[in-house]
Amino acid sequence: MPVSPAYRPDPRFFELGAEYGDAVKPADFPQTILRLRNDRAAATVGLETLSDAEWIAHFGRFDPLPGQPGPVAMRYHGHQFRVYNPEIGDGRGFLAAQMREVPEAALLREQGDRDTQNPRLLDLGTKGSGQTPWSRHADGRLTLKGGVREALAAAMLESLGVPTCRILSLIETGEDLERHDEPSPTRSAVMVRLSHSHIRFGTFQRAAYYGRKDQIEALMEHARSLYHPAVAPGDAPGFLAAVVEASAALTAKWIAAGFVHGVLNTDNLNVAGESFDYGPWRFLPHYEPGFTAAYFDQNGLYAFARQPEAVFWNLTQLAGCLKLIAESEPQVADLAAALNAFGPAYIRHLRAAFLNRLGVKSLGEAADQRLLDATLALAREKKEALRWEPIFFDWFGGFSSAARALGGVRGKTYQGEAFDAFRFALMEHEPDRPERLEHPMFAAPEPEELLIDEVEALWSAIDAADDWAPLKAKLARLEMAREAWSL
Repeated sequence: MPVSPAYRPDPRFFELGAEYGDAVKPADFPQTILRLRNDRAAATVGLETLSDAEWIAHFGRFDPLPGQPGPVAMRYHGHQFRVYNPEIGDGRGFLAAQMREVPEAALLREQGDRDTQNPRLLDLGTKGSGQTPWSRHADGRLTLKGGVREALAAAMLESLGVPTCRILSLIETGEDLERHDEPSPTRSAVMVRLSHSHIRFGTFQRAAYYGRKDQIEALMEHARSLYHPAVAPGDAPGFLAAVVEASAALTAKWIAAGFVHGVLNTDNLNVAGESFDYGPWRFLPHYEPGFTAAYFDQNGLYAFARQPEAVFWNLTQLAGCLKLIAESEPQVADLAAALNAFGPAYIRHLRAAFLNRLGVKSLGEAADQRLLDATLALAREKKEALRWEPIFFDWFGGFSSAARALGGVRGKTYQGEAFDAFRFALMEHEPDRPERLEHPMFAAPEPEELLIDEVEALWSAIDAADDWAPLKAKLARLEMAREAWSL
């Protein structure tokens, strides 16, 4: 049997029609060597029962899964570093399939739609699957290193409770690629991600660019019904408010995770509030507001501390698209109000994200804000001596972890005025699910981090000796961390 009985195909995007995407054919690769297979992610949509041969057929050669119409390269525009580009779209990927989450997976999730009668719609999207009408002069391929980096980023973010796509599959494809920004020739791969949505802000921008109010209305209704069903049909301000809320929550969790996306263009944000498309990402080595992930971000537009500003700017572009279908001045005013709710929502979610990462319960806005401020002040003062991730690792579970933190490898770092303020703020808050501290991970001296030197070392083992063991061991440790944090 090629797929499990739980597999439920539901190709909803394809119903929008040819104006939103182009039927394409995948590249014919000289090799298809299965490198990574995420069976836990596959089980959420009933694909874990595929044999390796079937897996390669569907995710290396892209034979359509049952009930799926075939690949479609999605059309969209976008602001790239705030310069509008009407010539982009799915240039090296496509939407391969859409299916419903299995009911058991919906029940296990701690947030979002847990309706087991009508679980979330999930997408299979590709990267490196060949040229499309939107490739321009590019080859439509993905480097193997790029695929490895995406798998690592998604696994780390998931372990820290950040809404993220999951990398379902990585298959090496046997081509030598030339790239100007890394040693070439380099190995090639095709990747498949499992994501809640690939409807980007830029999907709306394309419709607005051509003045197609009908397309904006159709897109909004499509996205509303699938990703924000609590919003009433035709309610553009309500839809924007839902996207703003989801985007604020996502941004706050990026900050709490110390994550820098790197390329926060309007085509890299989606309406479901789930992050995806990890190119030049980084995790903070230590507190540094101006830390950037992309070497070409010379002005720090998408630096760590500027990510909320970037997301808000992108939401403003989405609001401008929706303004075209506003039917009255009150609706325009409601759109503005929905947009301006981002700031308060972000701060609210940021407090919750820091409490979540510290494993403590809310005590109210004032006390929670004190703890947020004190945590940032401690990170700012200690910088390299403490780093970002160890703060949350050492003090997870609140002040009940004092003996573990003060007796650990960073014990002598925890002193001074900033630490005293942090300690007093932390003491106010009760532990949340303290039984999590019984997980073996918290007996280790160091947390799982994902800094650039480790990423390069993991790739070097593959590049130099085709040794995949260190990468797979790292992914296994990140899975263990996900279980331990239970965020």
